[in-house]
Amino acid sequence: QMQVAESGGGSVQAGGSLRLSCVISGSSYRECSAWYRQAPGKERERVAGIYIRTGSTFYTDSVDGRFTISQDNSWNNLYLQMDNLKPEDTALYYCATSGYCLYGYPKPDSGYWGQGTQVTVSS
Repeated sequence: QMQVAESGGGSVQAGGSLRLSCVISGSSYRECSAWYRQAPGKERERVAGIYIRTGSTFYTDSVDGRFTISQDNSWNNLYLQMDNLKPEDTALYYCATSGYCLYGYPKPDSGYWGQGTQVTVSS
C-alpha cells in the first residue's frame, strides 16, 4: 500500500518563496508524480507533474517560470519550489503519484494522494 505525505506549507507575503515536500512510500509501480492545488470554492487544478524515470516536467501556465517540480534519486521524495508567490497561489496543495499517467499527471481516478498542505500568500 502506498503512502503519500506533504509538508512545507505556510504563510508568506507576495513575492516570497516556499518549498513543498512530499514523501512517497510503498512498492507499487509508479509512472509519474504531480502537485495539485485547490482554492476555496474552486475545483482542484493541476500545478506541476513529472515523469519519474525520464524527469520530464509539465507545468500549468499560471505557475510556469515561477514553480519548479523535482524529485530525488530515490524517486520517493518529491518537491515543489515556489518562487515569486502571488495571492492567487493560495490553496491547499496536494501531492499525487500513479502508475497510470497522461502528460505527466495521474489519470483521473487513479493513483495515491496525500492529505494536503496549506499555502497562504498575503498581498
